[in-house]
Amino acid sequence: MKEKILIVEDEFIVANDLKIMLIKTGYEIIGIASSVVQARKLIEAKRPDWVLLDIMLKGDLTGIDLAWELREMQLPFLYISANTNQSTLEAVKETHPYGFMVKPFRERDLAVMLDIAKYRYNEEKGTFTDTLPKVADEEIEGIIGSSELLKAVIEKIKIVAPAETSVLILGESGTGKERVAHSIHNLSAHKPNPIVVVNCAALPQSLVESELFGHERGAFTGANSLRIGKFEQAHNGTIFLDEIGELPLDSQVKLLRVLQEKEIQRLGGNSTLKINVRVVAATNRCLEKEVAEGRFRLDLYYRLNVFPIQLPTLKDRKEDIEVLANHFLRKYAASARKNVSAISSPALAQLMQYDWPGNIRELEHLIERNVLLAKTNEIEKFDLPLHTVSPLQENSGKLKTMEEMEKEHIMTALQNCGGKVSGPGGAAELLNLQPQTLYSKMKKLGIKQGYN
Repeated sequence: MKEKILIVEDEFIVANDLKIMLIKTGYEIIGIASSVVQARKLIEAKRPDWVLLDIMLKGDLTGIDLAWELREMQLPFLYISANTNQSTLEAVKETHPYGFMVKPFRERDLAVMLDIAKYRYNEEKGTFTDTLPKVADEEIEGIIGSSELLKAVIEKIKIVAPAETSVLILGESGTGKERVAHSIHNLSAHKPNPIVVVNCAALPQSLVESELFGHERGAFTGANSLRIGKFEQAHNGTIFLDEIGELPLDSQVKLLRVLQEKEIQRLGGNSTLKINVRVVAATNRCLEKEVAEGRFRLDLYYRLNVFPIQLPTLKDRKEDIEVLANHFLRKYAASARKNVSAISSPALAQLMQYDWPGNIRELEHLIERNVLLAKTNEIEKFDLPLHTVSPLQENSGKLKTMEEMEKEHIMTALQNCGGKVSGPGGAAELLNLQPQTLYSKMKKLGIKQGYN
């Protein structure tokens, strides 16, 4: 049985185009309303399964007003609008839609957005059914563990990988966001083509546009040759925008346009280039807080946050620690050509009792160091901090902010490294960050370079 959709849109041409797209995709259109009053009548008479909402409508009431009524009726809805005014988008966010599409968009984008919205709705209501194509039920290379939290992540990867939609990977530093991005790419139709990784925090602000979109020879002083940007390099493949929350606001505007128009223009160029790129982004920041404080555009947040995947911390999946530790043990014993094949029971107990502020990355580095230091075929104990502080709460019980957690984590790393930032044994190496990225974070968080 076809799902019924009500279109609430006051521009006839736009509404008719939507109707044609949706019918081709297999939906039944129960009507088109140009105002909230008309929409109410159609909802009462025909009870749609979904409502597609524009924001600005005929009459005194807006799509946002209708959205609140739809929530009361428990009728799921998505916004489709060209309105990206900040205050309007804040009001949109309060209604908790199942999706938001910025005009203009392609037919394929609409179909994927509806599939994702249905997935979210069914998951929320506990009536999950597979509305999205899904990859085979098999292990995903490089993702290790069997905890329930990890299984939920793997399930989401398998669901979203075959789609073309944007994915936003959320999680603390060291939880494996880049590994998840590679898994999504490898399970998608883009696998034969490259995945291009971009560390947004490491891009110099003056060169962000050149790095992402490229430049023509002579575009600016020092541009002595043609440069192919990251998006162009990723054509027909995947681009992974790591630490997207660090991107400057003016660069966010340009990125949003590229995501909407599916085309780029090199700096100094006169022509546009069509690109076909799957976008996967990641951040360890709370983007909603960044939006609220004016550091991240809400329209870009909606564009990227079509399908969020939240990665659990290692301390929340401690049942995976032993299998992860043994995996890293085999890996680094082989690469170092050392006969280290076991971790003692007391040493494993140490791993289980530790809070892991650096997550999987910290565990990996710990095992690598101890393999190199091992004098027998067994790691007998680990040199771990005696007292670990929860990264989530102060002694008073007050919830810490993401900035406080990140600052504390960096300062702990600097303490462990005697204040050294870069080079062998430095904090950047311990945190698995580029030195320039760590310097940038330290400056942003007010951490003095000479901290010790």
